Amino acid sequence: MQQQTVVTAPYGAWPSPVDAALVASHDGHPEYVGTVGEEVWWTAPRPGEGGRRALIRLRTDGAEVPVLAPPWNVRSKVMGYGGMPWAAVDRVTGGPLVVFVHFADQRLYIHEPDAPGGGAPRPLTPLSAVGEGLRWADPVLHPERGEVWCVLEEFTGPGPTDVRRVIAAVPLDGSAAGDRAAVRELTDDRHRFVTGPRLSPDGRRAAWIVWDHPRMPWDGTEVMLADVAEDGSFGGARAVLGGPEESVAQIEWAEDGALLVATDRTGWWNLHRLEPHVLEPHRPEPHRPETSAEAAGGREGALGGRSVELCPREEEFAGPLWKLGHRWFAPLTGGLIAVLHGRGAPVLGVLDPRTGELADVPGPWTEWEPALAVNGTRVVGVAASPYSGHEVVELDVCTGRSRVIGSAHADAVDPAYYPRPLARTFTGPDGREIHAQLYPPHHPGHTAPDGELPPYVIWAHGGPTGRAPLVLDLEIAYFTSRGIGVAEVNYGGSTGYGRAYRERLRERWGVVDVEDCAAVAGALADEGIADRARLAIRGGSAGGWTAAASLTATDLYACATVSYPILDLVSWAAGGTHDFESRYTESLVGPFAEVADRYRERSPLHRADRVGSPFVLLQGLDDTICPPEQCERFLEAVSGRGVPHAYLTFEGEGHGFRRADTMIRALEAELSLYIQTFGLIRSDVPTLELLKSAVPNSTGGAS
Repeated sequence: MQQQTVVTAPYGAWPSPVDAALVASHDGHPEYVGTVGEEVWWTAPRPGEGGRRALIRLRTDGAEVPVLAPPWNVRSKVMGYGGMPWAAVDRVTGGPLVVFVHFADQRLYIHEPDAPGGGAPRPLTPLSAVGEGLRWADPVLHPERGEVWCVLEEFTGPGPTDVRRVIAAVPLDGSAAGDRAAVRELTDDRHRFVTGPRLSPDGRRAAWIVWDHPRMPWDGTEVMLADVAEDGSFGGARAVLGGPEESVAQIEWAEDGALLVATDRTGWWNLHRLEPHVLEPHRPEPHRPETSAEAAGGREGALGGRSVELCPREEEFAGPLWKLGHRWFAPLTGGLIAVLHGRGAPVLGVLDPRTGELADVPGPWTEWEPALAVNGTRVVGVAASPYSGHEVVELDVCTGRSRVIGSAHADAVDPAYYPRPLARTFTGPDGREIHAQLYPPHHPGHTAPDGELPPYVIWAHGGPTGRAPLVLDLEIAYFTSRGIGVAEVNYGGSTGYGRAYRERLRERWGVVDVEDCAAVAGALADEGIADRARLAIRGGSAGGWTAAASLTATDLYACATVSYPILDLVSWAAGGTHDFESRYTESLVGPFAEVADRYRERSPLHRADRVGSPFVLLQGLDDTICPPEQCERFLEAVSGRGVPHAYLTFEGEGHGFRRADTMIRALEAELSLYIQTFGLIRSDVPTLELLKSAVPNSTGGAS
């Protein structure tokens, strides 16, 4: 075999087969996995079809086929980020029956894909002209009752926070399609947020999770339990676990009627078990310190629910509940539990709750999505690694064999062009640890001249209560294969490292995240890994906030890419976002009534006079979470200061980009910014016009 000649060329000038169109075509991954009889179903991205989410079924013969043709888009808007948008059962005759949420109108539809002639989906729920209408998520089908039970999010007025949420029962006969009164509410709306119900094995009890403003679900939640009457109504609803400082992220029933919960009452999201007798009605007891006896066999929570910890570890067995229906663990037939666990990246294991033994699943996958489903002793999930994209993977617990069954990874280019990530821990202010992933420039046929240091881009993840996964991302490869390094920073406030790490950001958003990103960037320069004069920062949503705030707090970065960002905390706190995050800043920044000055002092909008580095703003015009008006006001504040910048807006895009043409334009604009700012030598992308005045527009071009 002939050895490839290595060409010497400056960083950033290397040719690459990883173009923006290739990146866009591979954006997104399978999500919301479930089993329907012996089949496995999931939702899958379709960037080339307007960004819709397709519902896919894996037949028993191994064929992957769509359940619904375009334009059906299986995706919910509940809480802004959505949740499980479908449920299906396999009937003895007639084949599967599926209920799903269609993104365009947010109605529930029923469909029989194997019916003669296919048939068209039929609506089950009505439209509403009030606010943003009726939304649905996390459904549970009850064909024997002729109903589907799910979360109903109902807008009661025109404002983004004029909303109520309940668990509701929708008739499967279509009688509610034109009549809101036919929807049967199973809970009241005394709690601001609810998850879908989980029914006990005998069908006599239902459990669900609730929380209220100003808490976010990773701050504090409660587990509610109710008796299910013969007519399907809920009675005697009561809280059995949780509290203001205890986050229960997921609940499931065990075969014997115990309730399994993932709670962070010990400082880590670990699995606990509530015995059946504990679930009987009781009087809540005040929270008290743990005794040595409880440490050995159980612990009382703020609501008095005694739980037994199944596998005590300083690891996470769950994560932040951004979307309803996330599933980090799933009980298996016979009592074992499939679990995702770890520090940082979660891996799949099988837990024996009787002994506490945990066996990890062998295989190349190093990261699993919170999308576990089970069928008997089979576990299905979505997994990836630094060298393979997200795949649908099945584990047979009896044999220990795992295999890819759907959405199999196929190398879009020679894997020699993939980045080679390094997990690092850096030291930040006050000696605190900062977790990060480095992706140095990498090319099989090119190297840089001796002595040249590469440009690096610091990536700040969204959330901010979230983390950057260590998986193959062609968007990262787009830069590294051209000679630009990437560093993903899991700054203080990120998940995966326990509650204490997560709470470093409490009332310090715009400080800790900015400092941690700067500490990593500075360390890379100090270590001779990155060129100090060619450092950049980029991020979307909360990451966009960190990127913009960094431009106003330090002169470390030569430029920034800021996507669908938060730029003004004052307007955010005054109803400038959706309901779910409308009071998020009370934990991230502090109560507005008490620290209003802090909201102004930290907002990039109110510090725009400190911006001196070029930047590009990327914004979807349909974004209700981070509305475009914040970008427009920021540009007005920067106007006349001579700072080179561009503002690209995209019709039909919301919070996060899903259309292929949008992603191509955004990625090429970002690269053009680096070409111009870092002085890179290349001409394979359109030149982004950087202007020095600010005149916001809505055309999808530079302003």
